[in-house]
Amino acid sequence: MGILNATPDSFHAGSRVDAQSSISKARTMVQEGADMLDLGGQSSRPGAETISSEAEWVRIQPVLEGILEQWPDLPLSVDTYHADVARKAIEAGAHMINDISAGTLDPELPHAVAEGGVPMAIMHMQGTPKTMQKSPAYVDVHAEVKSHLSQRVQSLKGMGIEHLIVDPGFGFGKSLQDNYLLLSNLKELQELRCPVLIGISRKSMIYKPLDLSPDTALNGTTALHAWGLDRGANILRVHDVAPAVECIALYEYLRKAHSASGHD
Repeated sequence: MGILNATPDSFHAGSRVDAQSSISKARTMVQEGADMLDLGGQSSRPGAETISSEAEWVRIQPVLEGILEQWPDLPLSVDTYHADVARKAIEAGAHMINDISAGTLDPELPHAVAEGGVPMAIMHMQGTPKTMQKSPAYVDVHAEVKSHLSQRVQSLKGMGIEHLIVDPGFGFGKSLQDNYLLLSNLKELQELRCPVLIGISRKSMIYKPLDLSPDTALNGTTALHAWGLDRGANILRVHDVAPAVECIALYEYLRKAHSASGHD
């Protein structure tokens, strides 16, 4: 899943696009092997200020329409927690909604998704983007994240959303240790019987312990992608498509070799 941020303030400058640059960026991602794209119009980096749904749609609409005109069959997800943005995006042809709040910041959003009949990715987040990294605290981060996602899966299915994807929310109200505990125990999320999406690309859980910046965190990102795949991740949400595609291809060779050897 290639990331397109129609924002001026996303934490990784290389992911930012506008109506003009989005087609070129999307073309590159498609050529490099992206299976889907994820378009957002509001930064969710730690400390980010919220913007109105109207302002978010102004950013998203031209990019969404431009991409769908070029690649109408390419799965395109819209990253939003606003119901009216989700509804407009689905009407315009978006194939999925990706909500960092799992339908809690705007309780009307799940209804918009159910009415639109599209899949929904749901993420765990403690707090809001503006507050989430001030003092994240858990008794058992993995158990709490899994329990929250399980509850949201049941609730959202009850609202009529048939296809759900779960995301543990690396960096969204988690300490460095929390993030690595979640990655270590990622396989247990398979018990929710939903595809597992991970978004760790160039995040602080990579660049802070290595004393780097988002711009220099690609190598660390690839390492964590490999470990995520090995622990059951089904979808990688990435800034850099080509390295992720290579990582997946090599992981598939490893998996096939392991299977051929007769091991469980």
